[in-house]
Amino acid sequence: MKEIWLLVESESWDEVKEMLKDAIEIGFDGAVLREDFIKKAEKLGRMQLIPIERSLISVKSAEDQTKAIESGDVVVLRFEDWKVIPLENIVAMKKHGKVIAAVDSIEDAKLALTTLEKGADGIAVSGDRETLRKYYELVKNRIESVKLVKGKITEIRPLGVGERVCIDTVTLMFPGEGMLVGNRSGFMFLVASESEESEYVSSRPFRVNAGSVNAYLKAGDKTKYLAELKAGDEVEIVRYDGNARKSFVGRVKIERRPLILIRAEAEGEEGSIILQNAETIKLVNPSGKHISVSEIRPGDEVLVWLGRGARHFGVEVDEFILER
Repeated sequence: MKEIWLLVESESWDEVKEMLKDAIEIGFDGAVLREDFIKKAEKLGRMQLIPIERSLISVKSAEDQTKAIESGDVVVLRFEDWKVIPLENIVAMKKHGKVIAAVDSIEDAKLALTTLEKGADGIAVSGDRETLRKYYELVKNRIESVKLVKGKITEIRPLGVGERVCIDTVTLMFPGEGMLVGNRSGFMFLVASESEESEYVSSRPFRVNAGSVNAYLKAGDKTKYLAELKAGDEVEIVRYDGNARKSFVGRVKIERRPLILIRAEAEGEEGSIILQNAETIKLVNPSGKHISVSEIRPGDEVLVWLGRGARHFGVEVDEFILER
């Protein structure tokens, strides 16, 4: 996830303190401030603090660009004349540490976060509480697009009993939203949140009953095994139209339940998912409607995501792999 930092250049501790309090309450990741203020700042709340004297680089020349690339830790870059090319070079060539771009407007922030598609690791900003909140919303609640395609169900088969994973998030979800899960890292199903009322149980709009412990979960550019998830882990909530947002795990429940295998085909690819065999467990169709696993039939269409690369420790790599 992209980071947002407070950049404080004031020499007045009273001014710095008020800005720090706002940033901590809003949820900023860190702050760049005078080194002699760091000890005082540590008492206000938990966030990463770095000295402005050793972290802020004004990029005016090729030498400054090289200095930023060779810095091994967090580096905050200020471009005297806002130019895309120096940031592109630094993002592309920097191998260690983080690139945080100091920006003065929402437009510059959007540009910094998307340069070379990857973008800077985050932005550093200053301003009053409302300004800081607007930047935070841009960075942390930024809508990212996920390409979903139609998959046609080819097989439905009840299995025996096994362990399945419920993911309770710190975010409320809505009908048509869920998470991408599958037995293949390159073929995942949109598993619906429990945001719909049921005849038998109340809705749990913070929950996705995601599948068997072996399955992959898409979380941004990485995948995670469901069995590995724990409180505080970052997850991705995906809507039927492809819009996505970030959230975090509040609790994971692994319980033994009867399971069902569902297999589908999309664009010449085949994938499967193993879910709990219960009427409250649902996939999502192309119109955003939830379909219960107790009602789904061969030939029905559901939304899936196709990834083309192999995965090693959750990261996409270019190598041969065959998953069935």
